[in-house]
Amino acid sequence: MQKIISTLIVSTFLCYSGFCQEIKKEAETIKTKMDSFSSKTGTITKYIDTKLPALKTSFGGEETRIRKISNGITTAFFYQIEKEGKYSSSTASIEYSDLIEVLKALKVLKAEVNKDIALNPDYLENKFITVDGFKVGYFVNKGSATWYIKLEKYGSDNTLFVDNGEIIETAFLNAKNKIDELKSK
Repeated sequence: MQKIISTLIVSTFLCYSGFCQEIKKEAETIKTKMDSFSSKTGTITKYIDTKLPALKTSFGGEETRIRKISNGITTAFFYQIEKEGKYSSSTASIEYSDLIEVLKALKVLKAEVNKDIALNPDYLENKFITVDGFKVGYFVNKGSATWYIKLEKYGSDNTLFVDNGEIIETAFLNAKNKIDELKSK
């Protein structure tokens, strides 16, 4: 009887510890492109920031920059938008290829906004989401559109409201052009 109880206890413990390891492995796989690139071990990693003009939002301006990350022989460029909160800050790090996709999406969103306003819906939302969870889009409510950017996938106080899509597109196009300039040096 004692052997059976001991076997059950050991079996339960092994199953539980195996389950815990699976959860940890799953949590480790959720990384942004910035996390993946900047957390390589065994290499020297260098960050170089180039400041850009502030992104004009409905409630002020948010700091923007290009971050060049080099580790070993590989280099990556990220457009970063940082919003200072009361207790912490939120930062979007948009990798260059995602920046290109966001610019394409903004053209489509800008072309659709007036049609969506004309529908006069109770509520409508149209947005683009990158692989890393960065969101840009607008929602239509009471006959007008409100543009927004959500900097991070998780957390609160990480949404920026912008007066129109043209401001967002101009800021992102300037970021792309600056990265192109930095790449050519």
